[in-house]
Parts: sequence; C-alpha cells; structure tokens
Amino acid sequence: MADRYLHFTGTPPGRFLTRRLGLPRPAPLRRFGPAATDLGGPVILRTAGRSALDGPLPLDEPLTPDGTDGTAGTEAEAPRPAAVVLDATGVAGVADLAGVHSALHPLMRSLAPGGRIVVVGARPSADDHHQAAAQQALEGFIRSLAKETGGGRTANLVRLTSPDPAAAASTLRFLLSPKSAYVSGQVLELTGTAAAAAADPARPLAGRTALVTGAARGIGAAVAEVLARDGARVICLDVPGAGADLERTAGALDGTALPLDITTGDAADRIVAALPGGELDILVHNAGITRDRRLANMSADRWSQVLDVNLAAVLDTTDALLKRGAVRRGGSVVATASIAGIAGNTGQTNYAASKAGVIGLVRSLAPRAAAAHGVTVNAVAPGFIETRMTAAVPLLIREAGRRMNSLAQGGLPVDVAEATAYLADPASGAVNGQVLRVCGQSLLGA
Repeated sequence: MADRYLHFTGTPPGRFLTRRLGLPRPAPLRRFGPAATDLGGPVILRTAGRSALDGPLPLDEPLTPDGTDGTAGTEAEAPRPAAVVLDATGVAGVADLAGVHSALHPLMRSLAPGGRIVVVGARPSADDHHQAAAQQALEGFIRSLAKETGGGRTANLVRLTSPDPAAAASTLRFLLSPKSAYVSGQVLELTGTAAAAAADPARPLAGRTALVTGAARGIGAAVAEVLARDGARVICLDVPGAGADLERTAGALDGTALPLDITTGDAADRIVAALPGGELDILVHNAGITRDRRLANMSADRWSQVLDVNLAAVLDTTDALLKRGAVRRGGSVVATASIAGIAGNTGQTNYAASKAGVIGLVRSLAPRAAAAHGVTVNAVAPGFIETRMTAAVPLLIREAGRRMNSLAQGGLPVDVAEATAYLADPASGAVNGQVLRVCGQSLLGA
C-alpha cells in the first residue's frame, strides 16, 4: 500500500502544514538501482585523535580533494559531501571524545540529504575501563545522532576487533551505498577475517548457490531477486499452497522452485536432493508465520505453529545441513529475526519468542559454525516493512508503525534483501554473530 502521507509531505501544502504543526517530515530515500548505484557525492574522511589502525580505511568512494574535509574549492565548485567517515579507533578516554565533536560538528549542516555518517571504533576493552567507557560512549553518540540528522540521513557505528582495516571493506561498502537506506542507528562488530572482494563488484555472488525459504512473495521474493541480481543461482522454497507464486518468483529469476513445508521431518533430505551437487553457499531462513492473540486467549496450537515454523525449523534445518557439510566453507547462514523479538509486541508472545530465539541461535552458533565449518551465521531484524501483511493492519496502527522510527516511514522488502545480500557476500566474512536491524532506527527497542 502506498504511503500517501510521505507523498503529501513532499508537496508545497504538505511541507507548509507539517512545518507549522510539527508533524513528522519523512524524506524520500535514495535506494540502489540503475540510476542510484552510489550516494552521488564525495566522502569526507576524518580521524578523532590518533588512529589505532595499521593502515588506511578501505574506501571505494571518491574522497574530497584533500581527503580530509569539505572546504576545498569554492562553494559553487564543491558538492555537498554525501558521507562522512570518522576513524575513532584511537579514542581511549573521555578527553579523546572531544575529537569526535570537533571532527563532525562543522560538517553536520553541510551533509547532503540522504547522506551517511559512519563512525569506525574499536571493541571496548575488558582490561582498560577508560577505553571501554570512551568506546561505549560512541554507541550512545551514534544512536542519538541518527535520531537528529533528518533528511533521510543515516548514522551507524562499526567496531573493529583488530587493527587490520581490511575487515571493514565490505561493511563500509554497504553502509556507504544506497543499499543501506533503511539501516540507521546500528552497531556492527566485526569479529573475523575478511575475504577478498569479488572480481566483479556488480556480481559478488557469481557462482554461488542460495536457498531462500518463504520465497514466494514479500520479503522472501525480494531477497531471492537481490541474490540473483548479485549473481547467485537461487532455489526458492515455500509451502506447496503458495506454489503459483513460488513458480512465478523462481521463473522470473531463472531459479528453481522447491515447494516444501519446512517443518516436515524429511525437509533437510529433500533440500539436499534439490541442491546442485547436494551443496549450497547461502542459506536464508525467511519463512515465518504469525498467529496473533494475547496469551490469555492463545490456544496451544497457535503457540506451537509459530514456534515450529519460525524457530524449530530454522534450528533443525541448519543443524542438519551443517552436519552433512551441505553448506560449503566460506558460506553463510542468514536468518530473519524481527524487532518484535527485541522489543516485544502486544498479542505476539509466540512470534516474539520465536524471533528472539533466532537471535539466540545466531549468537551461540556463529563462533562454532565459523570454527568447525567455515560458515558465518547472522540475522536481519526487520522493523515495519511495507508488505501485504502490514497493509492489512488497521490504519492508525499502520501509521504509528511507519512514523515511529528515525526516518519516519516504513521500509520496503528490498531494504531487508539488500542487508541479507551484504551478509551473504563472501567478502563479509568478518561479520559473524551479528543481528542487523533494518528498521529505520525504530523507536521500539532502540
């Protein structure tokens, strides 16, 4: 369903009324596409104090002429910066935080609409409480900054656990692109070693096989489409009852349709039989259902149906495929959680439990899967995404869901798909055990 309020606020009367009444003023987001492959402007790189990195941050985007600030050239000659990257890895005490202010304060009014702010920090130390306090301060700083930037701008924090900046390449590429339009106020900690970038940046998944569950429509179909765009051969799985939509989705992507109830006891066997050579590189758990009721009115069937599909099937299928070695080394598992699993939601004790369970799975399995199988395990946690399901929500609740985030609008299925593709990229091998919220910095659980 179209967001009529977003359209209205872009008209002269809408701008006048929202300004006078103090109403939310969402800005149209620049999303990735043929006409928007980058942010459309220069990137400013600054450092708070002394960097703790062994080398320069890996930035693909064009820097401003002097590489440090946006003052080179006349105002007419110099475009507004599209992004600011701040190296704060050397921040080790309260006094060093002044460098964060001095680096970013002069640039806030000049950052282009839809611009990006990325702060690169270090993991808080377990041995130095002054460094830990200063680095943790960056999290509060970035979450607050994301709420005040406006104009479709985003702000995120990347934490490095080693002085090797190469681990940040894939994450910076994602955050400094239109692909991250609905990701803001987030913290990503890079815990592994990055793989080399693909030979063809436009097709980083070329030669790889992906399985997407719940792929017939909505978010799952968008995930399958983006993975195929990035070069993957996609197997689309959904329940037999969604067969017609499943065939259309798979056919449009030159993929394979696999009608299957993921909760059946032989699901893993049938998945392996459908895989080329019995192996895959990317496993995306997107299948999910809701059976909403307050707990006092919720039957045991409604409870178990949601837990079986959303959590038990994810656990069982992942365990079986990893045990068989069906997920190749260098592969990835990406599961779909939800902000409901982080913040809770009235009438969704079953759904929230299942999605919180997915987060627990990711955090526990990730280090062991990496060590034993060479596979990363991460999750995306969507907020209010414009789908058939949210279109059926009553108007006032739907509008609250759309506006109660820093970008004051709902996300699109492609926003979740782009985040999934980033996590599935073999160059994102340093990203493991992370839960990436794709919610526009929803105020729920923020």
